[in-house]
Amino acid sequence: MLDTLFPHGIAPYAGGGLLIGAGVALLFVATGRVGGMSTVFSAVWSFVSGATHFRQRRYVDSRLWRCVLAAGLVVGAALWTYAGGHPMPVTTVPTLHLVVGGFLAGFGARMANGCTSGHGICGLASRQASSLAAVVVFMATAMATANLVAALR
Repeated sequence: MLDTLFPHGIAPYAGGGLLIGAGVALLFVATGRVGGMSTVFSAVWSFVSGATHFRQRRYVDSRLWRCVLAAGLVVGAALWTYAGGHPMPVTTVPTLHLVVGGFLAGFGARMANGCTSGHGICGLASRQASSLAAVVVFMATAMATANLVAALR
C-alpha cells in the first residue's frame, strides 16, 4: 500500500515537506509574512497590468519578495530533483487540461482568499479556523475530481 502512495519511497516527500515547512516558518519568523502562493500571481501581474485589482498596494508593495519566493520554489524543486538523481518530471497531460485546471485552481484560490500553501501550511500552523475549512473543501474537491476523472476514463 505504501508503495502505491509513495512510489519513490517516503523520504523525498517527507524531506520536501520538511523543507517547505522550514521555509515558510523562516519567512514568517524573519519577516512576519505569510508564504502563500496565490498572491504571487496577482503581485506578478502588478508589473504589467494597469487593472485596478492588480494595482492594489498589497500587490505592488510585495511583488519583489513574492517573485523571489516563487523563483526559490522552482529552483529549489529543480535542485532537489537533481540532487536526488531523478529525471526532471514530464507531463503527458494535454495543454488545454493544464490551462483549464490552472484557471479553476486560481479561481478557487481567489474565492477562498488563499491557496493550499497559504491555508494548508501557514493557516493551519496558525490554527485559523477559516484555513481548516478551506483545506477540507480543497481536499474534498480534489478527491471528488480525481475520482470523477478516473471514472470518466
